[in-house]
Amino acid sequence: MADAFIIDACRTPRGIGKQGKGALAHLHPQHLAATVLKALVDRNGFDTADVDDVVWGTSSQVCEQSGDLGRMAALDAGYDVRASGVTLDRFCGSGITANNFAAAMVMAGQEDLVVGGGTEMMSLPKKGLLPMGANNPHLQDLHPQSHQGVCADAIATLEGIDRRAVDEHAAESQRRAEIAINEGRFDRSLIPVHNPDGTLALDRDEHPRPGTTADSLAELAPSFPALADHRFDEGSPTFRELINQRYPDLDIAHVHHAGNSSGVVDGAAAVLYASPAYVQAHGLTPRARIVACGNPGDDPTLMLNAPVPSTRKILKRTGMTLDDIDLFEVNEAFAVVSEKYLRDLELDRDKVNVNGGAIALGHPIGATGAMLIGTVLDELERQDKQVGLVTMCAGGGMAPAIIIERV
Repeated sequence: MADAFIIDACRTPRGIGKQGKGALAHLHPQHLAATVLKALVDRNGFDTADVDDVVWGTSSQVCEQSGDLGRMAALDAGYDVRASGVTLDRFCGSGITANNFAAAMVMAGQEDLVVGGGTEMMSLPKKGLLPMGANNPHLQDLHPQSHQGVCADAIATLEGIDRRAVDEHAAESQRRAEIAINEGRFDRSLIPVHNPDGTLALDRDEHPRPGTTADSLAELAPSFPALADHRFDEGSPTFRELINQRYPDLDIAHVHHAGNSSGVVDGAAAVLYASPAYVQAHGLTPRARIVACGNPGDDPTLMLNAPVPSTRKILKRTGMTLDDIDLFEVNEAFAVVSEKYLRDLELDRDKVNVNGGAIALGHPIGATGAMLIGTVLDELERQDKQVGLVTMCAGGGMAPAIIIERV
């Protein structure tokens, strides 16, 4: 197989994902995506007629985010009409999956220049969205699927990870993000977003809460006890009952809240991939190459546990070990996800999410994976290290992963 080279990666700031509060919430998602697509061209000077495809991740494909956002955003960005586009949904894993697909096309020799990325505006009303497995009793009988927050609490209970541990994990995410922002570690990838009239909408991440401590987080009430007893419709099981169908003796201890769960934000990100032939013909300078991509499934009832088996699978495929990975980015969907990852793999905490994660910065669902690829690449360059691994849990019990290596 040919190499797939990463030429560049960029992202918008993450804006608070609430109408009337977030600096990006009034914008169209196509505008947000077009911002990063334009930036790739401005920064690298390629002819958009050469773009074979724009592979985009968006989880909530309803309302303004429907209608093949990848293609529409490319057109909005002024790309040549020959630059095709497609949009996919693997829940939270959409952004990594879009990049995996983009890289795979180049590695297979089918395309020469492909963009992988994603957008999610969590401030948009999610009309028509249903919980996973909803309206399909047969599927729920086979694989009961609950709410992610209730799943996070169930995992913490099963693993014996208590409230203090997840609050300390969250406080550390905030501390690391504060350092990264103050030192400008995100500056290379961060693209300011402007309004259609040219005025500045946002040029910094809005969600971080510097100064957060485990003690201040301890004052927050758990978010999911009431939701655990919610029924999607009359006669359906509660979210708690769905988990208890598979784990009947589990008495869920609720430890997660807004301060130790991923932030609700808007954002977009994009990564530019090129073949060796295109790089040579056009004088581009690669920053990294793709070592491997992967995506295993895991228990859909607990839903959030796949990052560990995903990591083990992709390492086995490449013949690598954990010691071969210099830096890890593991999405902090909930504190228990990344805390369990650290414990299960016995990792050095100074190699994982070194600039904070989604607890501090926010998690724009379909865009996060693309953001993390750029984040780990920037940090590998900053520390002059070589290999990074990115993974994240996704609905349905999945976890796409990707390994990159600097060149």
